[in-house]
Amino acid sequence: MWGGDANQRYRIRTVSALGGYVAINGAAISGAFDDLSGPGKWAFALAVAAPVAAHIWATLALMAQSDEFVRALLAKRFIMASGLTMALFTAWGFMESYAGAWHAPGWLMYAVFWAVYGLVTPFVRTSR
Repeated sequence: MWGGDANQRYRIRTVSALGGYVAINGAAISGAFDDLSGPGKWAFALAVAAPVAAHIWATLALMAQSDEFVRALLAKRFIMASGLTMALFTAWGFMESYAGAWHAPGWLMYAVFWAVYGLVTPFVRTSR
């Protein structure tokens, strides 16, 4: 079910995308981009987001290149995780606005999405 070229391409794309994400953030943490100002800061922020977009593309490409059962499973899990993540972040936003909860940075949403994806995966075992 999970073997084959599509899965191998997904692994390579994921390692490449998330490797870039780690490299860019590692450089930022070490101070490599501290001298940026104005448009440079905006460009850097978009550069950090680019590997995330590449990883999403890799996941969608895996769906497109998989057989129909695996595609349906992946899509169902992706949709459920997306909906639950949006619900969680919406609820948290209201808690920030009305209950004084600490501010959760928007980039945290991606990590939460994959955590939720991992949580829903064992429960989504059919394509129906």
